[in-house]
Amino acid sequence: MTKTIMFVHGAWLTPKAWDGWRSYVEAAGYKTVAPTWPHMDRPIPSLRRSPDPALATLNVVDIVDHYAAEIAKLDEPPIIVGHSFGGLITLMLLDRGLGLAGAVLDPAPPRGVFPGLRSVLSALPVLTSWNGWNRVLTMSREGFAGTFANTLPAGIVDDAYDTYVVPAPGRPYFQAAIGIGNGVSFNGLSSPLLLIAGLKDKTADPAMIKRIWRAYDKAKAPAEFVAYPGRSHFLFAEQGWQEIADGVLAWLAGKGLAAAEESFHIAAE
Repeated sequence: MTKTIMFVHGAWLTPKAWDGWRSYVEAAGYKTVAPTWPHMDRPIPSLRRSPDPALATLNVVDIVDHYAAEIAKLDEPPIIVGHSFGGLITLMLLDRGLGLAGAVLDPAPPRGVFPGLRSVLSALPVLTSWNGWNRVLTMSREGFAGTFANTLPAGIVDDAYDTYVVPAPGRPYFQAAIGIGNGVSFNGLSSPLLLIAGLKDKTADPAMIKRIWRAYDKAKAPAEFVAYPGRSHFLFAEQGWQEIADGVLAWLAGKGLAAAEESFHIAAE
């Protein structure tokens, strides 16, 4: 059974978001890879100073195709773990049958799942940006503190912003809002899926994550939902992230990979 985990970062972030997780799960015996989104394979200071203009037209399908190509380079089908828009990318990769199992932290919604008022309000700075569909945008410090990392103490929120946040394309936000290029076949899910919500998340409403989970109710493979109290959209790195990582590892060691192995054998017959 596979021992490779592919991590997929979300908008405003880079693979650095997964540094802690990679060390943690590697200590548990897994191999890890964490490719960056297209046009973002540069140091964070360079991405902030001069983002690649090609980012302006990057769309959801471009990102999914990019990760599909990265998966094709691997020796085995990976477990895919994604956060935010990386969670949506994970759902779409699983929809293509490219992951043995998947875990998504506060994912952006696929087509057919209403994002909810809290999520819409958090996206307004992007959705109301002039020509945001065709631009590379920057999250403000105020937006990061208010809706992305709203549980972080005031004394460390600026450091977190400086450590992790980079410009991002506006187009995927518009696509998620109007349901273009972000569809999946909920009933066709063939890999086990774990959906994770932070109950204080103001970017990906936990009620929305539960609606995504319910959409997989009749899927071929099992989908499970778990919510963590006190966690914001920054749950991948805020205090206590190890508890979430432990939960993912426990799920993989139990139902996750057991269900994946069963599905794998059925498909091979």
